[in-house]
Amino acid sequence: MQLTTCCRCCSLRTGTIISGICGIILAVIAIIIMLTTEVEWKTIVIDFLPQSVVKIILAINLCMTILISTLLIIGVCKRNTFLMLPWVVLGIMLAVSLLISVIYTSVMLFMNDDVLNGSLWIVFGLISVVVYVYMWLVVYSFFQQLRFEKANVRIGPYGRPYNYRKA
Repeated sequence: MQLTTCCRCCSLRTGTIISGICGIILAVIAIIIMLTTEVEWKTIVIDFLPQSVVKIILAINLCMTILISTLLIIGVCKRNTFLMLPWVVLGIMLAVSLLISVIYTSVMLFMNDDVLNGSLWIVFGLISVVVYVYMWLVVYSFFQQLRFEKANVRIGPYGRPYNYRKA
């Protein structure tokens, strides 16, 4: 499925830039929250890691999010699909991971008889997954649009594009 606009009110280019900016802002907020609160952070698969190791892993992931979101914004400005590719590839993997995390966390909350938090987690978590997948579709659609444009550009003898046609 390829979109033609973002939210029916702005271009895919603008939506892609907004996605990159949101990624940076959310990662910075998450780093600040992680460093300033006493929340116990856990991983799903390896749950025996010390809290400091989990925080380091999370901080590295958030720094990588900032990096690939910055590359996405630069790629959009320069119309360079190669710079956008990390965000496109990792974005869909993060969407799947987010969905698994939301389901796992809500199930664990329900199993611990915390029905209210489990219900809130599943509702707001699934809304987050839907919004994230939509923003990924915006970026992917713009990525595909740029790839199509590049495929249809003729390259002249000096490595520069030209648009005239032979008679």
